[in-house]
Amino acid sequence: MILIARGFLIEYGQKMIKTSQHIIETVESLGIDTVYHEHDAVFTVEESKKIKNHIDGCGTKNLFLKNKKGVMVLVLAKHDTQVDLKGLSKRIGGGSLSFGKPDLLDEVLGVKPGSVTPLSLINDKDNRRISYFVLDKAITKYDYMNCHPMVNTATVVLKVSDLLKFIDHCGHEKLTLDLSNP
Repeated sequence: MILIARGFLIEYGQKMIKTSQHIIETVESLGIDTVYHEHDAVFTVEESKKIKNHIDGCGTKNLFLKNKKGVMVLVLAKHDTQVDLKGLSKRIGGGSLSFGKPDLLDEVLGVKPGSVTPLSLINDKDNRRISYFVLDKAITKYDYMNCHPMVNTATVVLKVSDLLKFIDHCGHEKLTLDLSNP
């Protein structure tokens, strides 16, 4: 599949999208509006609190998880949700989950630790590597949410409904779970 976004040619299946410019062009080519904010690098939810006051929308955190059998899971949770990995493992039947290694994260989603984003699912070609995309039900109560655009030196704000549209475009099914209630 080939997509032309503002004159930039993106060939899915051949090249990973790794820059914020390319992911924004891709998202906007789908008719999804975004608001882009640049800021100092943030690696944790705690660090992001200093910029959150200036950005509208539900703050999020992302977890890239895997088990010993190679099942990989991407979790998008509300920034203050405490994700119980044991409880999540039982709910999805995925075995004991732990955080995926940085080299696997880069290989599968094309991002570095601290920059994990649901937008990186575009790089999981043909939905082959990520077995589950888990969406925290708490996020669906908001009109807008924010996430990194492949780098942790920026945040984009978009409608939650548009994120779901994007996930569908990527070919991934969503598991919407109440992560605050294991």
